[in-house]
Amino acid sequence: MEDKKRVLVIFGGQSSEHEVSRISATSILKNINREKFEVVMMGITKDGKWLPYNGDIDKIPSGEWEQIALGENIKGIGTKSSLLDAMVVCNDTDKNIEKSGETQVNGKKIDVVFPVLHGCNGEDGTIQGLFELASVPYVGCGVLGSALGMDKIYAKIIFEKAGIPQADYLYFTRKEIGRNIDRVISKIEEKFAYPIFVKPSNAGSSVGVSKAHDRDELERGLNLAARFDRKVLIEEFINGREVECAVLGNDDPEASTVGEVVPGNEFYDYKAKYIDNSSKIKVPADLPKETVEEIRGYAVKAFKALDCCGLARVDFFVHKETGKVYINEINTMPGFTSISMYPMLWEASGVPYGELIERLINLAIERYEDNSRDING
Repeated sequence: MEDKKRVLVIFGGQSSEHEVSRISATSILKNINREKFEVVMMGITKDGKWLPYNGDIDKIPSGEWEQIALGENIKGIGTKSSLLDAMVVCNDTDKNIEKSGETQVNGKKIDVVFPVLHGCNGEDGTIQGLFELASVPYVGCGVLGSALGMDKIYAKIIFEKAGIPQADYLYFTRKEIGRNIDRVISKIEEKFAYPIFVKPSNAGSSVGVSKAHDRDELERGLNLAARFDRKVLIEEFINGREVECAVLGNDDPEASTVGEVVPGNEFYDYKAKYIDNSSKIKVPADLPKETVEEIRGYAVKAFKALDCCGLARVDFFVHKETGKVYINEINTMPGFTSISMYPMLWEASGVPYGELIERLINLAIERYEDNSRDING
């Protein structure tokens, strides 16, 4: 037992992707090697309570875990000002992080955190900052990479600087849209022909994304996207095949093979991803070898440009007529469900699910040690 690393798996969160997080976490909890890792579970409710959970893993996807955790009279933290208390609970003192020198949950020292959290408040650098303050290793990208990857607009600005081909775009604030939506629509119509995509800048799993074929749909799409974020991204339509590539590593990242998504709906939206199962996934994608290598190269380039580490899934379009590759977006904590592309891509690349989890945990510890600095120097 002493040789095992103790891993805190966090799931749920205050995000529109709360339910997806629970499903991803369940898959990870069922596949993590219990001979090498001792697992501690922590769920975050939609209203922000942090609840240690010791119950049945199968109760997590349905949400039943929450009432069980509350019923166990385990300490739950319900206010945002107490988030550090959820992470750091010392055995019998009120020592702070600096004095205690270790992160504990329910009196157990935590060696590494696996935040299986998607979307805002989990994938955007906020909780990563908490882990940095707690001085604990954690799986996935750091504060900067997470924040940039979550913000589609700033990611596009960096991709542009890095010379990675992408769809042309505009962006507007919620206030601009609210003040004069007709003016915003006119600016969009001056630049783009229909159809066009409308997206919240900070959201995942295609939440709030729409495809506008005319002015009425564009107006509805702008108002929908503005519900989810204060910045709204407008993108030109690329008549492309939707393909994805997984990246794994820190300073020397590797790219997986490439997979293709064939959407059951007009595009790969939230419903197509998680509800109706009408979409199909092809791994590996039926693409020319040179196109696959180009995508893999761009995936690593995007990963490095955003200062990512650990893992990311990078999404692309391959134009159906010209074969040109365009980057779409990067996901710094991609889904880990049974139908998620990230683990499927690595499985097809020779890295089984359990080994993938182990490598991610080891990468987290490696990065933590590499980031150590002399604050007294």
